[in-house]
Order: sequence, then structure tokens, then C-alpha cells
Amino acid sequence: MALPAAAAAAYQSIAKIGTSSAAQTAATAGTQGNFTDFLSDAIKDGMQTMKTGEQMATQEVAGKANIVDVVNAVNSAELTLDTVVAVRDKVVQAYQSIMNMPI
Repeated sequence: MALPAAAAAAYQSIAKIGTSSAAQTAATAGTQGNFTDFLSDAIKDGMQTMKTGEQMATQEVAGKANIVDVVNAVNSAELTLDTVVAVRDKVVQAYQSIMNMPI
């Protein structure tokens, strides 16, 4: 059972991805992007968020980071991971639905 706070945070994370891609689309109005570029950018953003969370945690262990910044970075990484897992689950579910369709 998902917690309402986790669901709201995952929604905010997705909304943030949507607004950043919308701004990017507006900035590159002359060129057309495709789904592959969007997906690639989203994966890169997620990986960067995870790396930032790891780096902040490492800095905290070394005593070089503010605890509030560490908590925010780790929370953001956790939300990103939850979002990626939810998307993966939906993709697998869609694949299984397609495979179960009669020919």
C-alpha cells in the first residue's frame, strides 16, 4: 500500500519533469524532438538526481555537508527511484497485456 505522501511526492516529481521538458520544448521550437530523446533526457535527469543524493550522503559522512541539504537530496533520489520503479511496472504490465491478447 502506497503512502499518500509518497504518491504526492512522486506526482510532483513527474510534474517537475513535465514542466522542464515543456520549457525545453519551448526553447527548441524550431527543432522537433521525439519520444526517444524525451526518454533519454528523463533517464539522464534521474541518474543525475541519484548521483547527487549519493554525493551528498558521502559529504555528510565526511562532515562537509549540511544535514538539511543531504535530506533533501536523498529524498529527491528516493522519489526518483520510486517514479522509475512505477514506470517500469507499468511498462511490464502493458507488455504482458499485449502478450496475452489473442491473435
